[in-house]
Amino acid sequence: MSWTDWTLFGVFVVGFLLFLYGANTYNATVGYAGIYLFIGAIAAYLIIYIYKEVTKPEPQPTTPATAPVAPAQNP
Repeated sequence: MSWTDWTLFGVFVVGFLLFLYGANTYNATVGYAGIYLFIGAIAAYLIIYIYKEVTKPEPQPTTPATAPVAPAQNP
């Protein structure tokens, strides 16, 4: 996994934990910050993934390798 995947995964987990902490302590500010981090990590991952897929170069067509032709044998 690349460093962006690990970073976004970390933000995802922190957002989820902040949401749980905010819900447990009835702190709306922390809870909403967790939700925004949670959703933001998913959105950032999708944007980066779609950008990589759109800008991917098309594969070059390959010609099949021809087998060597055996010399004709006289009967």
